[in-house]
Amino acid sequence: MIWTNPKEIAGNGIDDDKNGYIDDIHGWNFLGDAVHEQLEMTRIVKKGPGTADYEKAKAELEKSKKELMGPKQQLDFILNAEKALIEYFKKSDFTLEEVKNIPETETSLAQPKAIFTQVLSQTTKKDFDKEMESFKDYVYGQLNYNLNVDFDGRSIVGDNPEDITDTKYGNNNVVGPEPKEAKHGTHVAGIVAQVRGNKKGGDGVTNNAQIMTLRAVPNGDEYDKDIALAIRYAVDNGAKVINGSFGKYFSQNKEWVMDAIKYAESKDVLVVIAAGNESYDLDVTNKYPNDTYDNSPEYAKNVLIIGALSPSYGSKMVASFSNYGKNNVDIFAPGDKIYATTPLNTYEYLQGTSMASPNVAGVATLIRSYYPSLTAVQVKQIIMESGTPMKNEVMVGDPKQKAKFSEISKSGRIVNAYNALILAEKMAK
Repeated sequence: MIWTNPKEIAGNGIDDDKNGYIDDIHGWNFLGDAVHEQLEMTRIVKKGPGTADYEKAKAELEKSKKELMGPKQQLDFILNAEKALIEYFKKSDFTLEEVKNIPETETSLAQPKAIFTQVLSQTTKKDFDKEMESFKDYVYGQLNYNLNVDFDGRSIVGDNPEDITDTKYGNNNVVGPEPKEAKHGTHVAGIVAQVRGNKKGGDGVTNNAQIMTLRAVPNGDEYDKDIALAIRYAVDNGAKVINGSFGKYFSQNKEWVMDAIKYAESKDVLVVIAAGNESYDLDVTNKYPNDTYDNSPEYAKNVLIIGALSPSYGSKMVASFSNYGKNNVDIFAPGDKIYATTPLNTYEYLQGTSMASPNVAGVATLIRSYYPSLTAVQVKQIIMESGTPMKNEVMVGDPKQKAKFSEISKSGRIVNAYNALILAEKMAK
């Protein structure tokens, strides 16, 4: 179920509840019509020398762009071969048989023929097109937007992202200007709350959730300001659990988000955050947001950081991409090959700690809906203590190394909804 603001009258153009957001019926879109955005390190480099973390960001940006050159050359090579065959066949849905039947006299097509004979021997053209679309989005999205210092995705929003007091921006179109670009958030929301038992897609973790929709993460790195204001909006409008399936490794205004998380703590709101997908040890590398940086004491007690599990058991049970950390990841949950809702009445398998986080947020929602007397801090304790402990060795990091599962998170456990409800019952009494 989508949350509806009970204090707002739809479509009257008036800020009925006087919270600063006009017609915020189902939440707020802090990005307006913006879709693509730079990474935080790109924004730092754009500001130039003298900016905090400039040298580190510049080195990381150059490394990332260099690493993309190989995939870009491969992509361009395949696309040029495909273009040649499309021109020859006068259609894009050519088959393996048709490719094999290209006469040897067509010497200019020898290489495209060889490439697509191999490709279509392993997959269909339809599946190839889908895979290539994803590959193009990744490579060109990185080069044209995320890593491009000349790109300005924020200009159409109309605010100053460096001013936390500039809050009159965005709109109430929580889907965003391009519905297909809402895949990530739609999938995350579905993991928590997709309708159970309807034999469509998966079953949500809980049937007692209302989804408050806050659009604050673009195709690129989020701005700290948007995240801080979105957290405060959720808290002020009654959210009891906030899911944060986002993150980055540079942050220019992390204190704004820290203050928002502490505000959530003061209002008894649990914040569940994805650990990240770079196979990093978060005890060594800072990921933003978190509830501690540089191994300092936790600044808030209402935060859970979630690592991702794969569908396998044994040494490969930690998803190959998942971050980990004895002190900076709290617990693990399923996050690889997760089937859930995507835009326009579709379903897909997606993976990431972004999918593990709402699995835990869903369990937290389940607990808080049945046992409303329990505090956010108690719910965090229940989830960590009720998880299934694991003693086996697993592979983590990049390059892969062996570690005891009990040593890659604070709890050394896997989330367990059944056990969590049993412990919640005891604690509520």
